[in-house]
Amino acid sequence: SLSSGDTSVLAGLYGPAEAKLSKELPDRAALEVLLRPKVGLPGVLERSREQLLRQTCEAVVLGVLHPRTAISLVLQVLSDAGSLLSCCLNAACMALLDAGLPLTALFCGVTCALQPDGTILLDPTARQEQDARAILTFAIASSERKVLMATTKGSCSVEEMQQCLATAQRAADTIFQFYRDSVRRRYSK
Repeated sequence: SLSSGDTSVLAGLYGPAEAKLSKELPDRAALEVLLRPKVGLPGVLERSREQLLRQTCEAVVLGVLHPRTAISLVLQVLSDAGSLLSCCLNAACMALLDAGLPLTALFCGVTCALQPDGTILLDPTARQEQDARAILTFAIASSERKVLMATTKGSCSVEEMQQCLATAQRAADTIFQFYRDSVRRRYSK
């Protein structure tokens, strides 16, 4: 379970396990991401986020070490008070890390809200997201702070996007430190 402010997501990772013949990939593990909303059935928005999460995870998971297997990542939204996609990205990374899957790098999600006056807010609440001119979410890799995924909602200039990216890359350091502290606490017992 990972919480970011009042947003909370529960992540479970299953696999690598035997894959169904229809989903089996001969050269790597098949990665499936399921995002479950707090209430109701998944809709178009959840499917879109599942695809972003799957592509981000596939970029770092060394699936070639587990050919013809399946890895399922299930994310259950417990509460959504803003910055949900970045919270899901962080929960996904923690689940991959906790499961001991081989990764090329860690990654984290950072959401920025670009306010009408041009100020940048990190980890915005749902209310701040409604008032924002643009919402930008980035998945940033721990190696060289490369961008694995970026998605925007709203409009912003190229310069504003670059400012948001630079802010997100600086904020990623704090998240990676949180990962290190969490792993240290878990395995030092």
